[in-house]
Amino acid sequence: MVTTVFMDLDDTIFDFHKAEENALSETLRRMELPVLKTTLQRYSEINREQWQKLERGELTRPQVLLRRYEILFGELCVERDPMTAQKHYEGLLAAEHPLLDGAVELLETLRGKYRLCAASNGTPTVQNRRLDESGLRRYFDRIFISGEIGAEKPSAAFFDACFSALPEVKRAETVIVGDSLTSDMLGGNNAGIRTIWYNPHGKNNPGICEITREFRDYAELPGILETL
Repeated sequence: MVTTVFMDLDDTIFDFHKAEENALSETLRRMELPVLKTTLQRYSEINREQWQKLERGELTRPQVLLRRYEILFGELCVERDPMTAQKHYEGLLAAEHPLLDGAVELLETLRGKYRLCAASNGTPTVQNRRLDESGLRRYFDRIFISGEIGAEKPSAAFFDACFSALPEVKRAETVIVGDSLTSDMLGGNNAGIRTIWYNPHGKNNPGICEITREFRDYAELPGILETL
């Protein structure tokens, strides 16, 4: 039986791709750089690579936030201040909270049936503002953001901190739902809880983690939870 659901936010509930594109486009304009599709795509790749290094413990969060711009500006052969770019981007991203289609309906369905806990590696100032302005905070019993608890998914320390804050919750009755194999699913493995992979695009699992169940459409998740 499942009583508690840890729910990832970006690309599981929020449409992070759209939010990132909007925030970066305006950041480039403010840095007096052309907004090109190729630049947006390359930034997204660089950003993902840096966050994965963070997940593996190879970089710190402050390093990630600056390195992505250092690398991008280096590849573009332009001289711009990464710190200025980061400040622009963070403020702009915090104001971007588009949701994936059906996300609110899913949370409405799950609310009251399970203890819902947001579990995010996002920046606290960004995620907290997005949760407030989107109206999503009311759906979650607890909010766990890595920058606030001092550990990142997929580390066991992240989940240990969550469970310490929820002494009544049993790991055997807990699942994590998320789109990331390297953050959410591997994190669930490290925490000793079951994993439910949100995989709307039908990606392959290269075997880096064990997945309890998988779904592509939100409509599938309530039924999955009931059977676990």
